[in-house]
Amino acid sequence: MGAEVTRVNGPLVETTGMRGTAMNDVVELGPARLPGEIVALEGDAATVQAYEYTGGLAPGAAAATTGRALSAPLGAHLLGGVFDGLLRPLSGAGVWLDPSARAPRADADRAEYWPVRRPRPYSERLDAGAPLHTGQRVIDLLFPVPLGGTVAVPGGFGTGKTMLLQQVAKWCDADVIVYVGCGERGNEMADVLEELAELDDPRTGGRLADRTVVIANTSNMPMMAREAGVHSGVTVAEYFRDQGRDAVVIADSTSRWAEALREFASRAGELPGEEGYPAALPSALAAFYERAGRVRTRDGAEGSVTVIGAVSPPGGDMTEPVTAYTERFVRARWSLDKDLAYSRHYPAVSWSGSFARDVPAVARAHAAAGDPEWARRRARTAGLLAEADRLTALSELVGAGTLPPAERVTLLAGRLLREGVLQQSALSSSDASCTPERTAALTDAVLDVVDRCRDLVGDGVAVSVIEDLDYAPLVRAREDAPTPADVHDRRDTVLTRLDGLR
Repeated sequence: MGAEVTRVNGPLVETTGMRGTAMNDVVELGPARLPGEIVALEGDAATVQAYEYTGGLAPGAAAATTGRALSAPLGAHLLGGVFDGLLRPLSGAGVWLDPSARAPRADADRAEYWPVRRPRPYSERLDAGAPLHTGQRVIDLLFPVPLGGTVAVPGGFGTGKTMLLQQVAKWCDADVIVYVGCGERGNEMADVLEELAELDDPRTGGRLADRTVVIANTSNMPMMAREAGVHSGVTVAEYFRDQGRDAVVIADSTSRWAEALREFASRAGELPGEEGYPAALPSALAAFYERAGRVRTRDGAEGSVTVIGAVSPPGGDMTEPVTAYTERFVRARWSLDKDLAYSRHYPAVSWSGSFARDVPAVARAHAAAGDPEWARRRARTAGLLAEADRLTALSELVGAGTLPPAERVTLLAGRLLREGVLQQSALSSSDASCTPERTAALTDAVLDVVDRCRDLVGDGVAVSVIEDLDYAPLVRAREDAPTPADVHDRRDTVLTRLDGLR
């Protein structure tokens, strides 16, 4: 008698007659051959998590093991494609499709299969090197990530996580983008695909979609395929890393992935941990982020996998388990602030709540690339923003007019940095992305103006006159000064106005 289904509980299927199988082996269930993965074994009984909707599957249905762990087909056909969590091509974007509606897999016979939960081997792990340029000034200036780094992007509803990640996917200088839509709304995923199809690639002149792999597991798709999707995504990135490329995995969001783990653990009867998440949640998060890195491949090439994971804390609670555990394993955090978002400041990355642990390595890389002032520029910008925040809180109590002139100049500096450098328009053709050279020019322009303001205060010029000056040419430079030379012209215009106050 062959193996058969004995009980169906949502995506959790109990089978018998499975002696000789192993943990994580893939099993095909019922006449539709629904894929599933063995998650528990006891004698000849096996518990299988199904990766498809199990409606219609009943006790007595046949079950057959494939004899191998959940594996993804890897090959050049992935670039430009849209796939589900098992890397099966989708014939439609952002909609749930049953197995019979899936598009035929291109080059399937020539693809290399690799178990998605097993990291691909390499020769040597390398230290952090060049930064990943995202085109977003607040990130590249204050909270950079090197190629092979890890980033968490926590933020509550409406703070712009998906928009920020889409901008990074569009404009970062990686060779390959792997975008994992993990439990997000289908219309958002459809928007991503539509925009990728329309964007020109500034590096190749072709379509940006041609160097992007999209794994779409939206909220209306099977729950356990969502759990597999992040593993498939990082496996794809490792495949291109092994070809000497720099790949970026963008997971939006890891909170939905963790919720899939929680739901499965509940169905499996596991002892719940904090807030119902499985006790193995920290280990699962660590295993995911540890697959990032810059390495020397077995062929002697250098490649990298950078992992950027969004976190969606319920109610914006940054102390909830997924957010708290994630921050243990990442090297940078781009924390999104609801007050900035609601004031229409984009990107709403909080300069007080974010961090980057690889700043020294990035500074060395910038110096080697011809910008030895990067570290000084960043440190001064961060210092001015922190001091301006402190003085803003104080001025709300005692009034800005009661502060000493030097401190009022610091408040002005904070405003100019926020409006002229950190704020960025995703809808502007000239401001959606910014080169490192232009970011440096905009920042230096503001810092030069602030220095001139301090000199004027020292010379006895009334600070109120300085505050009332029209700084619009400097602030608008981020949108209508397309080159560093244009930015310098705007700076000189404002400096000339300031000199006229003497």
